[in-house]
Parts: sequence; C-alpha cells; structure tokens
Amino acid sequence: MSNLAIRVEGLSKRYKIGTAKQRHDTLRDAITDGVKALFRSNSRGNSSAAHHSTEAIWALKDVSFDVKKGEVLGIIGRNGAGKSTLLKILSRITEPTEGRAEIHGRVGSLLEVGTGFHSELTGRENVYLNGAILGMKKAEIDRKFDEIVAFAEVERFIDTPVKRYSSGMYVRLAFAVAAHLEPEILIIDEVLAVGDLSFQNKCIGKMGDVAREGRTVLFVSHNMGAVSNLCTTGMSFDQGRLLKRGEIAAIVNGYIKQNAIASEVETKKWSRHGTGEARVTAVRVLDSTRNPCTTFSMGDTIVIEIDVEFYRSFPLINLSLEVTRRELGANVLHLESQDCGFVAERVSEGKRRFRAEIPNCLLYPSIYPITIAVWTSAAWRGTLLDCIMDVPGFSMVQSDVSKRTTPLSMHKSAVFYIQSHWQEVSSEVDTD
Repeated sequence: MSNLAIRVEGLSKRYKIGTAKQRHDTLRDAITDGVKALFRSNSRGNSSAAHHSTEAIWALKDVSFDVKKGEVLGIIGRNGAGKSTLLKILSRITEPTEGRAEIHGRVGSLLEVGTGFHSELTGRENVYLNGAILGMKKAEIDRKFDEIVAFAEVERFIDTPVKRYSSGMYVRLAFAVAAHLEPEILIIDEVLAVGDLSFQNKCIGKMGDVAREGRTVLFVSHNMGAVSNLCTTGMSFDQGRLLKRGEIAAIVNGYIKQNAIASEVETKKWSRHGTGEARVTAVRVLDSTRNPCTTFSMGDTIVIEIDVEFYRSFPLINLSLEVTRRELGANVLHLESQDCGFVAERVSEGKRRFRAEIPNCLLYPSIYPITIAVWTSAAWRGTLLDCIMDVPGFSMVQSDVSKRTTPLSMHKSAVFYIQSHWQEVSSEVDTD
C-alpha cells in the first residue's frame, strides 16, 4: 500500500488580467463577471481591444513535490507567493492551468471565510452538508456533532443561518467541522488569524492532535513560531515557484534570511548631534556568521558593526547602543562598551571599526530601531562626539525557543522572553 498522501507534478496556474472572456474557477466568479459585463456593455468609450487584453500572471509555475501520509507540512512565503492558490487546487476549488495533483484520501480544508458553507443554511445543516461532502455517513456525523459544536462554542446559534454569524463564529464552526470530521488530509490557511487568541491556541492544539493521530496536515501561516512548533517539514514559495523543501527549521531560517531588509544603513539620512569631532559613517547588522541580516529569530545572535571616522586623536573612546521597541516608543536595551570592559585606547585620527554582539537575543517579536553614540571616556562624565538616532535596526520573529504556539507579539507591553519552570504542586497544607 502506498505511503503517499499527495503528489504534485508540474503544477501551474495562470490568471488573465483585464480580460472580458476567460474560464471561471467557481460559480461565484461566473456570476460576478456576468454582472460586470452588464455594466461594461452600457458604458461609453470602451474599446474592444481593452476587453480582450491578454496580459497574464502565473500564480504558480511548475511546482512539484510529494507529501507522505502523516506528514505535517508547513508552507511559508510572502503575500502573493502562491500559497493560497496551491491549497485551492489541492482542495479542488480551483483547477490548474498545467500539471496535475493526486490526492490520496479524504480532504478537509479551511482556506478563507466563506469556503464550504452555504450562507442560507443553519450551522447544524452546514455541519451535515460538509460531512456528506467528505463522504461521511449520517451516523458518523451524529457521533461527532456535539464535540464539533462544543469546540466551536456556538451552541446557542447552531440553528441560526450562518449568514448571521460574526466572522469569528463562522471560522470557529468551519474549523471545528474541518478538524473533527476525520479527514485523512487537513488543509489550513492563515484564516485562523481571524479568531481571537484563545481560539487560535485551541486550533493549534487540535492540529497537533490530528498530526499525532497520523493524519496529514498542510499548514500555511505567517507565524513562524506556530509553523516551527507544529510542523516537521516545510516548503517556501516566492513568486509562484517552490524555492526550498526540507526540514522545517532550515526552511524557516532560510525564509527569514531571504526576507531581511538592507543591513547597511546610510547614516547621512538620520538626525545626529554631538561635537562633530567624530562621525559614524556606516552601520551594518549581521548574523552570527557575519552575513548581512536584519530579521532574526528569537534566540539568535545579533551582530552590529559600526564604522567611525575620528577627526583628531583621543586617549579613550566609549560606544553605546540603545534599542527601542517601535510601538512602545521606549528604550528596551542600553548597551555600553565600558560596561563590558571595553574602551578604545589611544585612538588616532582616521577610520576605525567596532563590533557589538548581542548573544541569544530574546526580545519579543517586533521592529527595533537603534541609536548609536560615540563618547570620550572619562571617570565621571564623557563628551558626546556623535550620536545618530532611530536608525532602522532589526526585527525579531517568533521561533521555537518558546513552546508557545500563539503569537508572542500579542504581548504589546512586554519586552523580552525568559524561560521559566512551571509545575503543579499539591494543594494540601501541612498543619503540623
């Protein structure tokens, strides 16, 4: 018996832009285009050439991969990379332009709010409808029904048409149906972000349960912590193409490095003050291997190189670095060279380069501008030679350093993570 759950060979999907006539993927698309055609036919000054533009984009291009049964696969990439198009093809919502996809097993999917539910039917009716689409018998759905409703927390509204549900209620019920009706393959897109924090946590936990039961999971998310904790393997996409396939840690790290912004800052653009007897001429942000990088996973080492030009000699020089959490507008780290036992001695006129390392950086996910200052070192108080402020520094993303699967960035007032040890202890009180 084959151990293969999904096989994709040469899969491509092309969308035409601005065309009046094209093949529609769904009934909704056909109806929408029909309505637009009525307006186009009544509008003035439209040329026929404008209606028959042949410009096209490839949402997917020549994608091939296999997924084994029981594999938990994370799919990552920037917006527009082709992730959602791939999942729609695998869920049989959209047909490919080229190539083929083999699905071995029953598929449950949650791709976007509205997928798979009929808005005029009640929550109860949609549960049974989706179960029937998955090929389940009524007795099987009956057995799971109470568990689905309890998980979705929609008991009071289960006999209400889902068109009256809030987006959160809709997603809760849709996920509960997709996860509980025992599909062999579970496909989940970023739609979980619609739910609140506690519901996201429940969903991640349920996907973990599904994976431990030996079923196949495909998971798309921009939350690198959730992907790292839940998935064992991964794929990264860019501009419709599959870039890498492999162990999830390597895929996530490669994606983070690939999407780093420029690591060398043009300091002439930033405000500065000081005596002007020295000037910071360049700032570079690097990873632990000295490669340019400005996006780091929690726990990474961050290296900052600073080039300074001195216009006269100094006996001692001290440097400082302040890190600010952007949304708080507050300094969260102050690093000073002399606090670590380093001062530059007998600095002559000319250019010098300094390097600061922040090992095992555990700042919470956010964007962190930096301020850099160069001082003369003195016993009581030094003289500020140059200071550049609010330089674009680096950003942090969630990693598996924490076992938490929900976004750490939700802690808006927190600054950094530190490992703590938790356990349950006896509540009995010794009265002796």
